Amino acid sequence: QVELVDTGGGLVQAGGSLTLSCAASISSGSIFRINRATWYRQAPGKQRDLVATIESGGETNYADFVKGRFTISRNNFKTTVYLQMNDLKSEDTAVYSCSADVWTPIYGTVNYWGQGTQVTVAS
Repeated sequence: QVELVDTGGGLVQAGGSLTLSCAASISSGSIFRINRATWYRQAPGKQRDLVATIESGGETNYADFVKGRFTISRNNFKTTVYLQMNDLKSEDTAVYSCSADVWTPIYGTVNYWGQGTQVTVAS
């Protein structure tokens, strides 16, 4: 069973930075890799928005509201996905969650979700 854990959220002043991590692990010890992964965010009372995506080949895409401020990346082992967030604004306050397509030799590619991490930006 693959588990995704989202970490790195917290309270930050406007203009500050945070780096979120989405780490995959597998209890069986099998090899695995993260293919496509997406960070989403959801503020209270609002719909969930796509923030950034990294494709299996490394291509990235961003929502217009984070372009130039956020960077999505992945470690070389393809086990962790990051979201570097700079110049944070109060409107970035939300719960950020990672969704990843994880490949294992037994189950092939399966989509998993992290539990989410709260980002609060104080103005």
